[in-house]
Amino acid sequence: MSKKQKIELLAPAGSPEKMKYAFAYGADAVYMGIPDFSLRVRINKFTMDDVKSAIEYAHGINKKIYVTVNIVAHNQHLEKLPGYLKKLEKWQPDGFIISDPGVITMSKKYAPSVPIHLSTQTNATNWQTVKFWYDQGLERVVLGREVTLDEIKEISKRVPKCEIEYFVHGAMCMSHSGRCMLSAWLSGRSANLGDCVQPCRWEYKVNNISVELEEPSRPDMIIPVEEDMHGTYIFNSKDMCFIEYLPELIDAGVMSYKIEGRAKSHAYLASVVKAYRQAFDLLETEKDLKIQKRKLKAIKKKVLDKLVHRGYTTGFLFGRETVEQNVENSHVGGQEEFVGEVLDCVEINGKNLAIVRAHNALRVGDKLRIMMPGEEKDLRMTVKKMYNSDGDKIESAHGGTGELVKVLVNKFIPKYSILFKK
Repeated sequence: MSKKQKIELLAPAGSPEKMKYAFAYGADAVYMGIPDFSLRVRINKFTMDDVKSAIEYAHGINKKIYVTVNIVAHNQHLEKLPGYLKKLEKWQPDGFIISDPGVITMSKKYAPSVPIHLSTQTNATNWQTVKFWYDQGLERVVLGREVTLDEIKEISKRVPKCEIEYFVHGAMCMSHSGRCMLSAWLSGRSANLGDCVQPCRWEYKVNNISVELEEPSRPDMIIPVEEDMHGTYIFNSKDMCFIEYLPELIDAGVMSYKIEGRAKSHAYLASVVKAYRQAFDLLETEKDLKIQKRKLKAIKKKVLDKLVHRGYTTGFLFGRETVEQNVENSHVGGQEEFVGEVLDCVEINGKNLAIVRAHNALRVGDKLRIMMPGEEKDLRMTVKKMYNSDGDKIESAHGGTGELVKVLVNKFIPKYSILFKK
């Protein structure tokens, strides 16, 4: 890794709470937005007051925060924008992520001191496009997911002063950099206004027969449309996972490594951020490429393979032929269940009691894996005693109630720890 190159691990923040989890597990920066102007509407938990508080929180711990203003804007969206940008100018986030040229123009006018990053929605896939936007005053470009490793190298070489951000983990869209019409067509919710219902993940029925699609000029490229008892998943792309190829991406000139998943759970976010933090820390200390590769593969197997995902792919990184669809099912993995998050830990009569918000069924006798921020090794234990808010013994707790429970633990468990069970 070049000493001159500052590497940034960039995580999603779908809510103020998730932002804190991302930072606790090692993210250098987060990206977030509010529903009016962000490409996440229904699952976005930020208000304007939250945005202000989030910026203050991030800067208070020497972290960065980027605000997404990346909808494909129509005229009506522009009416609220000046006031929104003026407030952000006062609060000083570390950058805006924008796709629309008109919104970029307004950002320069109403929030001139906030740096602008080009959203992946703009589909920057070549060095001339990157140079164009850099010449317009944008300091960073989030490349389209369709860009290959060789293309990244050339972009970085030809426009060396422009920061390159690249998605390295999470969902791949079946449409070009997210410009999908399925959601609007089937449900009336526009993906390009941040309201995608992800119909590419739905089951589809093939009438009566199995079908193979063939475009006449490409007879070697057969697309199977197969159906099993659950349906077909022809639109269901596998998820990106580039953790094993971070050395190549660093060498290619990528500066910011972006994780997708503002709609994901606290447990998913914490796990992915922790895995990539461990990976970058490894690359700082271990210089032998063979050892790097072996250990990166081990991190993937230990952490990322256990999560619920759609199968992993390297996407377009090594060329078009590596792009893969998961046509067999909607997801894989998930050997463990996220059952709780630790909000605090207290000592009562010499015993450590973790204050836990349950997310799924948690019972006395459950064997847990507890993932803790700042700790490489996880704690494994069996739940022996639990208490409700009144201090009474209970046998189980369940997610969705909002009730907090106290779990007897072997040692002090820090805030933001995550409880898993098989």
